[in-house]
Amino acid sequence: MLRVVESRKAVGSTMDVFTTRFGTLTVHPQDELFFEHGLIGLEQNRRWIVLTDTLNPALGWLQSIEHGHVALGIVSPRRFVSDYQLRVDRDDLRTIQLETVRDAEVVVIASRQPAGLTLNLRAPLVINVEARRGCQVIAKDTHPVQFLVAPTNVDLKRTA
Repeated sequence: MLRVVESRKAVGSTMDVFTTRFGTLTVHPQDELFFEHGLIGLEQNRRWIVLTDTLNPALGWLQSIEHGHVALGIVSPRRFVSDYQLRVDRDDLRTIQLETVRDAEVVVIASRQPAGLTLNLRAPLVINVEARRGCQVIAKDTHPVQFLVAPTNVDLKRTA
């Protein structure tokens, strides 16, 4: 079961988004996240919504509003790498209008590979939840692009 992560403001009317993974979603404009430059390899996808998975609290979904067939699994990197630190140039965060770095939420894209579940720790997503803006950044540190999560660290469930 999935639910939309809701924002606190109510503005505008709703829209239906047809997705291949989750069916039809009703999206409120205030729940939309805007990525000015899209994501690496998905530059044309600039409008997104975050969904939580009520059956797996470690997993979220970043669903494209513009392309219903595009959805990415996302997780908090610290849930799997407790000492994960992100260092980036301040200019990389300019588009998300952060007043302080404490207002930022950092998530990473999770992918299923033949070896198991991997996390892209090198190019995380930084989200200003209040401004509803996000960006993908390249970490200054040499984090791996495919960090393999040990099967004992995560309970993989088929959710969608």
